[in-house]
Amino acid sequence: MSGADGMVFVVDDDPLVRDSVADLLCSAGFTVRTFGSATDFLESKRPDVAACLILDVQLPDRSGLDLQAELVKSGMEIPIVFLTGHGDIPMSVQAMKAGAVEFLTKPFRQQPLFDAVKEALLRDGEARRQRSETADLRKRLRTLTPRERQVLALVVTGLLNKQIAAELDLSEMTVKVHRSQITRKMQAKSLVALVRMADKLGVSAADS
Repeated sequence: MSGADGMVFVVDDDPLVRDSVADLLCSAGFTVRTFGSATDFLESKRPDVAACLILDVQLPDRSGLDLQAELVKSGMEIPIVFLTGHGDIPMSVQAMKAGAVEFLTKPFRQQPLFDAVKEALLRDGEARRQRSETADLRKRLRTLTPRERQVLALVVTGLLNKQIAAELDLSEMTVKVHRSQITRKMQAKSLVALVRMADKLGVSAADS
């Protein structure tokens, strides 16, 4: 069993459990940091890498479920694996509905924990990649002129150049020039690619 790229944060108020989980994960190749409370975790400076959180339900300052809700509310997207000795079905349902990757009970088996952590790190890595890609697309979109954005919004609906020209009271040649500029600035290799970009950015005919 080899670890995955990223950081695993373990939050558990029992130092024996905290250290044993950390040692187990380290032995499997994961990079681990531990915290004794939710507050310690929230106040820590965390590296900007793919990560996941192994979280106990019962903590001294706030419950793991409360921390999960707080992270969701604040927009901090980090996959959570609950690992607790005090879980029940309603708790696990609540945790999973709020986006937890897994809800494991102590004593736990190694492989399900390893599998959950790997899935969580892969999930966070993919989410980070998509956020980075979307941010890059937004940067490209900002380079378009207001008129180019209008043309883009109509292009992605499938309208032909002459139809866009009529809609915006432009010449067909002017629309062709705008389309060429849009394709260059957005770095789109095809109309299909441009449509996918616009979809990711939420560009629609309403923007025209």
